[in-house]
Amino acid sequence: MSLSPTTTVAITGVNGFVGRHLAHELRAAGRRVIGVGRDAQAVDPDVLDGGYFRADLTAGWPPLPPLSGVVHLAGHSAVGPSFEAPARYVADNTAMLINLGQSMLAGAVVGRVIVVSSGAVYDASHDAPMDEAAPVGYSSPYVVSKVAVEGMARYYRGRGQDMVVARPFNHIGPGQGAGFLVPDLTSGLRHAMMSDGELAVGDLSTARDYTDVRDVVRAYRLMLDAELGHWVYNVCSGQARSGTEILAILQQNTATTSVRSTLDPSRIRPSDPRVVRGVSDRLHEATGWSPVIKLETSLRDYVQDSA
Repeated sequence: MSLSPTTTVAITGVNGFVGRHLAHELRAAGRRVIGVGRDAQAVDPDVLDGGYFRADLTAGWPPLPPLSGVVHLAGHSAVGPSFEAPARYVADNTAMLINLGQSMLAGAVVGRVIVVSSGAVYDASHDAPMDEAAPVGYSSPYVVSKVAVEGMARYYRGRGQDMVVARPFNHIGPGQGAGFLVPDLTSGLRHAMMSDGELAVGDLSTARDYTDVRDVVRAYRLMLDAELGHWVYNVCSGQARSGTEILAILQQNTATTSVRSTLDPSRIRPSDPRVVRGVSDRLHEATGWSPVIKLETSLRDYVQDSA
């Protein structure tokens, strides 16, 4: 069952990898899209028919036109740097959510808010597929900050606000920036072809649950309008694919099959789980969502977009 479609949606973090795709997804579905970001200008202003608002969300919620929905993507999103700046991660990520929540209490936002958390919050010390009832772990300051953000979302739900948490697992697809597996392997392969033909890698035998970003943003659009009976929903493919598989597909798409991969021990994190796989049955039952873009298509599209 669906509610009346949201008409005017704000996207925080609109200039990021996911935000740009979501703006196009919502606009194509007939929504009026407002962008919020820290940059001086929007990366893709033409799709933001409701305008772009520059704001530091850690300092307060900006004065926006009346809204019928928000997808809150803004926040520190890389795991690695969180170990060097734990206080900043926790303080900033929670402050952004609190300022949004207080604006809802004040009536500035009328409608549903999708708070984007992460599938990384789960305790992945075992190989079992993780649904929304799986135990939460605290593997990094980034994860701690996301758990805290979810806690604040539950607080505002208790105050009568329509906040729902999405826990997406690994994203891939065109436009993804450096610092993640697919972009880093792709740039490494291209560099290796121009140098010694060797690519240093970490442990690529570990497997993760990857979903194309275009499927992910479709899930967020559906969540804005669906009748939801729970407060948290996984967004994932339900399949685990290894780094070895991904490297092989990227080599085929970049014509770098002659590149040799060598193990770099400094890139191995002993605490990394072997397999991470989610369960998205709850989201499917509520919205009908299932991922439709295959991993091979996602990787091909990324390579073509980054050429």
